[in-house]
Amino acid sequence: MVAISDTAIVLMNLGSPDSTAVPDVKKYLLEFLMDKRVIDYPWLMRKLLVGGVIVPKRAEKSAEAYKSIWWKEGSPLIVLTQQLQKALQHDLEMPVEITMRYGNPSPEFTFNKIVKEHPGVKNVILVPLYPHYAMSSFETAAEYAKEIYRKKKYPFEMKIVEPFYRHPDYIHAVAESMRPYVEQDFDHLLFSYHGVPVRHIRKGDVTGGHCLKVNDCCHVDSRAHKQCYRHQVTVTAELVAKELGIPKEKWSVSFQSRLGREEWIRPYTDERLRSLPKEGVKKLLVACPAFVSDCLETLEEIAVEGKHTFIESGGDSFTMIPCVNTHPEWVKALGILCREKMETVMV
Repeated sequence: MVAISDTAIVLMNLGSPDSTAVPDVKKYLLEFLMDKRVIDYPWLMRKLLVGGVIVPKRAEKSAEAYKSIWWKEGSPLIVLTQQLQKALQHDLEMPVEITMRYGNPSPEFTFNKIVKEHPGVKNVILVPLYPHYAMSSFETAAEYAKEIYRKKKYPFEMKIVEPFYRHPDYIHAVAESMRPYVEQDFDHLLFSYHGVPVRHIRKGDVTGGHCLKVNDCCHVDSRAHKQCYRHQVTVTAELVAKELGIPKEKWSVSFQSRLGREEWIRPYTDERLRSLPKEGVKKLLVACPAFVSDCLETLEEIAVEGKHTFIESGGDSFTMIPCVNTHPEWVKALGILCREKMETVMV
């Protein structure tokens, strides 16, 4: 089996602009939205749409949103990933590094650092910090890292930790991070996941005839589930709610952060935040398990904009439950995921 001294861990998160300055936000948005797995249009159409319409229209507004959640240490997502790195490093007897899909530090920077600072490393365990499989999250992170790895011909083997949406230690970590909040009085718990276009769900269906075609497709066994984001987030919500002992009528799932006019998977979070008070929900909890680190989509879109929507619609109290971030049970679960992958690596 692989030796600990031969191995390094790389945690790969989404990324962030280098600062809240408009030029840095523009640069980040261009890299992010030009990704063919995020907006999967032909290159020229994507270039015209992203460079000519979306980024010029959104850059200043996005910069203001980032300013509203930026910490003195920097981007919350980057800072929290660094803190996770340090916490995991404390638990593991091997180097732990971080990289980002977009922005800095890039995979090339991180891989070069490993070669320079840890020349004895023969195996790298890459952990995309996405619990669920989606073309625009886990897939693009894994494929981009593999692309850089192949191009630069690094002198180590690289293995990738698969989506861990139903891993018992991950489920336990999410549940324990939420437990103090659900032990308080509340009317409803909303699991708000990052949305994806319906087209992506259908495109990822390896069977060609299951997702969104079979009745109750998320609960009918299929090999399509291995790459189905909708199925996987449903499973996570069900398992976490079960561990917390929350009855089905007291929780639900919705999807946030949609972009453009095409249909995305439903129900939409913003619409649910408007309708829940009319259904008698006055005290709302919102959790965002698609993210392991709090970021713009949680700290601004949910904790600020989402709260405003809910209160303005008649709600009384709104609490966003933080992501697992550096919760001790999450650090422990992450270490287990890394060790399990190490056990599959043969020298």
